[in-house]
Amino acid sequence: MKTTAALKIGIVGLGRLGRRHALCLTQHVPAAQLVSACNPSRAALDWAGTMLGVEQLYQDFDRFIESADVDAVVLASPTTEHARQFELAMRAGKHVFVEKPLSLDLSTCEALAQQAAACPNQVAMVGFERRFDPDIVRTRAAIERGELGRPFLVRSQTCDMHDPSGSFVRYSPNSGGIFQDCTVHDIDLARWMLGNPRAVKVFASGTNAIHAELARYQDVDNGLAIVEFEGGARAVFYASRTMPHGHETTLEVIGTQGTVQVGFGAQLGATTFRTAGGVRHPVLPDFYARFEQAFQQEMQAFVAACQGRATLPCSIADAVEASRIAQALTRSFQSGDVIRL
Repeated sequence: MKTTAALKIGIVGLGRLGRRHALCLTQHVPAAQLVSACNPSRAALDWAGTMLGVEQLYQDFDRFIESADVDAVVLASPTTEHARQFELAMRAGKHVFVEKPLSLDLSTCEALAQQAAACPNQVAMVGFERRFDPDIVRTRAAIERGELGRPFLVRSQTCDMHDPSGSFVRYSPNSGGIFQDCTVHDIDLARWMLGNPRAVKVFASGTNAIHAELARYQDVDNGLAIVEFEGGARAVFYASRTMPHGHETTLEVIGTQGTVQVGFGAQLGATTFRTAGGVRHPVLPDFYARFEQAFQQEMQAFVAACQGRATLPCSIADAVEASRIAQALTRSFQSGDVIRL
């Protein structure tokens, strides 16, 4: 049922991405009202209250989900909390947006997808913001118009600027590894560009170019993967945490009648300098600088779907399938075997 009333939202998790979601909701989503926040840290809650005017503040999730006066919940909490919080929010009758992944366990993902399917009046969405990036949306539209003929190969990468502090190393035990943390976005895009085919075989490899300590978690700072799909389509993925120049996320779709490339060059803005010293341009520092507009469009789409004004381009089933493939890639990397699905 359509409604024009502002959607009352509560956000759970006020870390790096949670704060950005909170700012996005208050500054770029006029159809939403951020009324509640939940985070274990009192300092983070003070920030939400002082900077954003959020009045309902909770340090405990159970109290939040029982008491907060909200229509929808945005889960930007640690990955280990997603499944439980998603389940309880759905049981409470709330619309739910959750950052990927639903869970690092595939059977849990599938159970949560079934729970969401049993609640058709509630919107359940997993955060794959790249589906909302204007350039990627235009690419998908061109494919639908047949401009590339039949797409049969996707090459996609997620490459972060190197953080010498190695913060991602500390996060590795709970991230699921580079393929579930980074490549899952590329997997989702590849399936979208290729018409959502089913993966039948995967292989992954990787190396620690700089951070050898990742080996203790069976993880790498650079990973490569190949996915074979039913019908003959293929995808090649590269993920890195050690780019020296900046953040570089790229997508290339090759079809029988054309090719499209998105994001090559890691360029920030449209300024290029040409001097005797060479040709240069500012570079993207991180994923948010690259996808800031996509994050805004993503949250606007979630709110519109909750209000009955729009449908989402991605489903919980899509998120589960991306996790299924990412987890298979992790098993392939750790075992050295080709994994058949």
